[in-house]
This record gives sequence, C-alpha cells and structure tokens, in this order.
Amino acid sequence: MTTNLRLPGRPEEITLPALLARNAAEYGDLPALSWRAGPDAGGWTTLSWGEVRRKVAVLASGYAALGVGRGEHVLMMMGNRPEHWLSDLALVHLGAVPVTVYGTSAPEQIAHIARHSRARVAVVEGARELLRWEPLLADSDVPLERLVVAEAAEAGGHSAYGSVYAGGARLHRADAFEKAWRETRPEDPLTVVYTSGTTGDPKGVRLTHRNLMLQAIRLDRHVELPEHAEHICYLPFAHIAERVLGIYLPLLRASHVRLCADPAAVSGAVRELHPVQFFGVPRVWEKLAASVRAVLAQLPEEQRGAIEAANDLARARAVHLERGEEVPAALEASYAAAKERVLDPLLRLAGLDRLAWTASATAPMPIDVVRFWAGWGITIMDAWGLTETSGVCTVNSPDRFRLGSVGRPIEGLELRLADDGEILTRGDTVFGGYLRPDGSVESAADAGGWFPTGDIGRVDEDGFLWLTDRKKELIITSNGKNVSPALVENTVKEHPLIGQALVHGDGRSYLVALLVLDPELAPVWAAARGIEAASAPELAAHPAVREEIARAVEAANARLNRTEQIKRYRLLTEEWGPETGELTPSLKLRRRVVRDKYGALIDGLYEEPYASA
Repeated sequence: MTTNLRLPGRPEEITLPALLARNAAEYGDLPALSWRAGPDAGGWTTLSWGEVRRKVAVLASGYAALGVGRGEHVLMMMGNRPEHWLSDLALVHLGAVPVTVYGTSAPEQIAHIARHSRARVAVVEGARELLRWEPLLADSDVPLERLVVAEAAEAGGHSAYGSVYAGGARLHRADAFEKAWRETRPEDPLTVVYTSGTTGDPKGVRLTHRNLMLQAIRLDRHVELPEHAEHICYLPFAHIAERVLGIYLPLLRASHVRLCADPAAVSGAVRELHPVQFFGVPRVWEKLAASVRAVLAQLPEEQRGAIEAANDLARARAVHLERGEEVPAALEASYAAAKERVLDPLLRLAGLDRLAWTASATAPMPIDVVRFWAGWGITIMDAWGLTETSGVCTVNSPDRFRLGSVGRPIEGLELRLADDGEILTRGDTVFGGYLRPDGSVESAADAGGWFPTGDIGRVDEDGFLWLTDRKKELIITSNGKNVSPALVENTVKEHPLIGQALVHGDGRSYLVALLVLDPELAPVWAAARGIEAASAPELAAHPAVREEIARAVEAANARLNRTEQIKRYRLLTEEWGPETGELTPSLKLRRRVVRDKYGALIDGLYEEPYASA
C-alpha cells in the first residue's frame, strides 16, 4: 500500500471534497499540480495543496455566478491543462457533475453528448474547439446556453476562463463554499463518463463518489510507492483511467500531478522526470518498445549481445517472481550486476531507471511486449476493467502476478463466467446504470446484480483472469468456428515490422488481414539492411520488406490453429489513429470503421477461392 494517510471518514462515506479539505489542512505546503505554460516553456509552474484548494474555492464561486448548480452536468473539452483539472474539482464542490468530452470527437458525437447530458454550460480550450461547439448554441434540440473558453485571446464573445475566475474572486464567500461541499453525499454523482463508442453512440456512465473513492482506495492497496509520488498525467480526462490516476488517486494520496498537455511529448517528460510510476495503454507500451528496439538495432553487435544477455537474466528472474518463488542467489547476483552495468545506464537515458510500478489496461497487452519489458526488469502490471466498473476490476500486483494475465479481482468485487465465457461482475465499484436523456439512470445489471462486461475470458487455478476477446468482436466463420481476432492480431504483431493489424472473417471460410507497417521501426529495419526508401509506400513495395512480412505471417500461422490462420493479407502504409477515425481516443481499434474504410480491399481478398480453405 502506498497511502498510510488519515482518511477523512469511513472508506464508503468519503467524498472528493473531503479529501481536498484534508490535503489542504495536513499537506498544504506539498506540491499538488504542476504544468508548463506552453510548448516552449522551460520550467514548471506548481501549486501546493493549500493553493489548489484556495483556487478551487474561488473558481467554484465563479461557476456558481454563471448559474451552475447542484446536479447539473457541465461539459469540458480541454487538454491536460490546469484550467481543466481545477474546473473539475471546482464543479464537484458545487455539487455539479463534470463531464469531459474527447478532444478528437466528431461534431455529431459532441452534439449527441450535449443533447443527451442536457448541459447548459461547456468549458472548451480555444478556437479549434469553438468551431465544433458554437453551432450547438443555435441548435434548438441542444440545451447548451454558454461557452467558457480557456484561451482568453480566442474567447471572442464568449466567457473567458480568466473572467470566470476573476468574478469568483469578487463574489467568493467562504461560508457558502464550505456549506456547499459538505452537502455532498457519497451516493451523489461525481462524474459522467461517455464511452468512446467503438460501436454506436457514446453511452453516459454515471459514477458516484462512493464508486470512485472505493476504487481509488482499493487500487492503492495493490501499489507500493513512496508517499506523495509524482504522476505524469497525459491521457485524456475523458478516459476513466486518467480520471482515476490523474485526479482521484492523487487526491487520496496527496500526491503530485504533472500535467503533460501533449500526449506525444510524454516520452520527453519521462526522460526529464524519471518517474517512479507510469501507466500506459497497450499501444503506448508498444510504441515505446518499438522506439527502444529501433535504437538497439543501430548498436554494434557486441553491445547488442551484452544487452540481450542482460535481458535473458531479467526474464529468468521474472519467472521466479511470477511464481512467487525466491530468486536463486546466483541468478539474483548475476542480474544485479547486469542491471547496474548494462540495463540501468540505458534505462537512465530514457528516464525509466526509477520505475517501481508500471501498468497497463483497456485492452489485452501483447505478450511479446510484456516479455520485452520484463527483459529490462520492468514488470508491466496488466489490469482489466471498464468505465462501468469505475476503472479496474482485476489487477496484478508485484507480489502476485502472472505475465499475460490481467490479475485477480480487487477487494469488494466479484467475478463469474457465463456459459459462453462472458465475464460478469458485481460490487460497490460497479456503476448504477447508464444515464437516460431525462436524467434518470437505467440499470444494466441483471436481477442478481451481475453486470455483463462484454469481455470473454477464463480464470486459472490460481484465480488469475485471462482475457480472450470482446464478445461482440468474436469472429464466427462460415463453418461455425469462433475465432478471437485479438489473439490472431497480437500474434502477427509480435514481428517488429508490423505495427497494427485487423483480422476479418465473420461468415467467411477463412481469415484475411490488413497489416500496417510500424512507422518508427520499419525505416530503421530497412536502413540496417541497406534498403533505401524515401516513403512508407516505397518501403511497403520493396521486395525485401514484402518477403519479411510474408515470413512474419507464416511464423504467426505456425503458432495458430487452422481456423485462426491468416490466409491472405494486404500491407498498408498509413498508421491508424484517432484523428483518422480507425482508433478511439483511448486507442482501441474501431473495427467497423476500418472494415467500412477498406471494405473493397477486404472483399478483394475473398474474390478468388483460397485453394487450401
């Protein structure tokens, strides 16, 4: 457990404002929030916990002056900047409900959320966001009445965040502020998180103070970190993981949040700050691993050999830790020497030398990526959960883990498997239901309180959960066989040239795949072999690259059963991302979007019968 701090009440009775009051009273001088003023700013601006609470109080008065009241939803579309973090807390202290919208959301998604949430006020970053939000003010079907803009120079005729704060400073009354937050109850909504919508419209997941405070407390019990440790906050606040890790856990731990406004700059922040904890969705860990592999590929063979030998020692040590066994003294000594001499200097260059807790969630982590990092002495504690479960349901911990699994249930949560393998869960961190347009909540649990997660999995003899796939994404071939696309995709992606993959075959007699070259590693791989290619299309067309991809597919097929094997594929050159629509903002694959976008290409892979099918 990280936190031995005094709790301001029984765990099931704590509210977020009570934690901030405790932090200001008992840890008021400790750093709470830091950020850089701009992309070229050198230093950090930092607020202590005492300063945070004073600013939150003033800002709450400013939002109250706009007419924001208890129970109202307030939408926000900003990056990871102080205006977002402080507004979130200020609204909660009024009893209002902050709702963050992904910055990559399309106008029709924004309109759906604005209409569905019935919010009258939205806080947005600047001109780019205004283009999508201003039309909603004139839409008679949308209740939106006012926009607050963080960038004062771009506010135009709308309210500037600075003016809201200044108004709050003039109107603030300490007694009204203290009275308002003390009226908050654990069963009150703390936030509504709209699912990122891999299929259909986003759904509003209503989560209470009790849901999220218990989630934070129980997750904290699985992590051993120095007290008040820093957290690099770079994922969107519309993502449940960052809401827990970047807002709620820091309030519980009285720890220090470092805001990283540009997710692409997170590796630079890691190099600078040398964090003791780091969370990344699988795609982040994949890209970090690809970057390290690219550097290693350029090293002299002798140096690579020493690194590989050290990697082998680290993996051998991890096997013993995974089994809960004591590491043999000789292996521990050899690993310690290799770590100090070979691994630590390289990890130090990347800012990864102090890591005590590393984690991932949101999608199955490719086992080759897990094993890669284990070779550096970094054990990624894979977890599993959903927005509907306030974050994690199961988690690996340093003293109880299985690489490749997503761990064991957290305290207070029950799991069971349905007949078809779907994972069902219930407990007091599971949400009460989806928000209806009229503000009521529709339960998604059955009569026994079990919530169907939509994920398929199995539980081993030691109680560790292993994910198979999403229930809705399982491929059923024309001969009635079930295939997990994630299993096939992760297997073929183990080759470093392949950065992304989509497998298709529903209702078909065999599987086909779309493969995407890794944009970082492919040029390095080519250069090491003397291949000159000025662009990704040229690389993809090069005979040596195509031959290597063919070998990669063949190697993957050798590890899969006949039904799971890829019979035909096409190699693409443009990486999929949230901006182009193939990934959700939380970097999950939108299969339907990819299938629609490349439908003609996929159909072409089935035009001639496959001889061995």
